[in-house]
Amino acid sequence: MNDPIALKRPTPHFKERLDRHRAGAQIVRMRVFFVCHALLLLAGMSSSPAAELFHVYAPSRSTKQLLIVEARETANGMSLKLAKRIDLGFAAGTIVAHPERPILYVSAPRSETDGTPGAVVTLRPDGREERVTPIMLQHGYTYLSLDRANRFLLGVDYFAGVVDVYPLTKSGLPGPPVVSLAEGRKFGHCILPSPDNRFVYIPYVKENNALYQYRFNPKTGSLTAFKPPNANPPEGTGPRHMAYHPSLPIVYFSNEQHLGVSVYGQAKSGQLEIKQVCDAVGPDVPKEGISSSDIVITPDGKYIFAGIRGHSREFDWVSRYRVKPNGELELLGLTPVDRIPWGFAFSPDARYLLVTAFKGETLTAFKIGSDGGLAKEAILAWDKQISDLVTR
Repeated sequence: MNDPIALKRPTPHFKERLDRHRAGAQIVRMRVFFVCHALLLLAGMSSSPAAELFHVYAPSRSTKQLLIVEARETANGMSLKLAKRIDLGFAAGTIVAHPERPILYVSAPRSETDGTPGAVVTLRPDGREERVTPIMLQHGYTYLSLDRANRFLLGVDYFAGVVDVYPLTKSGLPGPPVVSLAEGRKFGHCILPSPDNRFVYIPYVKENNALYQYRFNPKTGSLTAFKPPNANPPEGTGPRHMAYHPSLPIVYFSNEQHLGVSVYGQAKSGQLEIKQVCDAVGPDVPKEGISSSDIVITPDGKYIFAGIRGHSREFDWVSRYRVKPNGELELLGLTPVDRIPWGFAFSPDARYLLVTAFKGETLTAFKIGSDGGLAKEAILAWDKQISDLVTR
């Protein structure tokens, strides 16, 4: 007779199958857990992008150092952190970055008796300095640039009005200048080759209001002046810094004296012709003690930003412009900024505008809206009298 209790006990074969079933179910549950966890992580990554790091480099007159700032884009906005100070040994004010190599060029803004100190800073992959090579330059420069082939370093001396062109060695160091040009005008404020590397334009501010034009030889670095050389900007505008439209033959200048931006068309010959002066303020705003500073254009050519500095009054702004299809401008408005906005630079992805405050002793990061608006995202306290900056 069958034992009823024995009938209820699992056979060894049945127990083995049951154990395998339970183990399989546990594995399935673990797989489901890990898949769900991975999906949650992916969802979080898609809605909140991982932090992206870039660096800001700014020379300091007051501490004779090069400041390295870590700028990090996060899901919550932007953070700025002063990461390193590099001793340069001179009151540095002007900087330009090599567009292809990890090299920075720094100079003092004023000439000295026995040559003017400068430095070539080579960077490591992590953005910190690898080495600092001291150099001596012919003059002090308020603006430095490289030609579009990255073979020459160009500088303009604001106080003497002298233009120098240095050939670069294979290691990126400047050799003896191949051009040292003086037009007899002071207050030259910018030097920037055209995108096709055929022309160089130099604007002059204040009473020396002018816009000099040169043909540039990308093989030798030589400059040949137009006849006549001056594009004759409208009286009292004082073109200061410049920006090229990314696809149109248009050049934009911030007007140091006439607050706003001048728009010039560029002929195939390189000749500039005024197309528009777009005012940043109305006629009722007093112009004494106020001047414009830097200017930048977004890489897509949609928006322009330029600085307005209230030297003797609190009137410090970033003026914002929309670029029309024909290259002319429409004023969008003014965004308040810290005291004496001086140098402008975009983040590498052009989502942020970074602005130095000469008297405010700050660096401010603005998020650029799709409508050309600016929203303050972060601010960093640093040295006084910082003007120029670059990002990498």
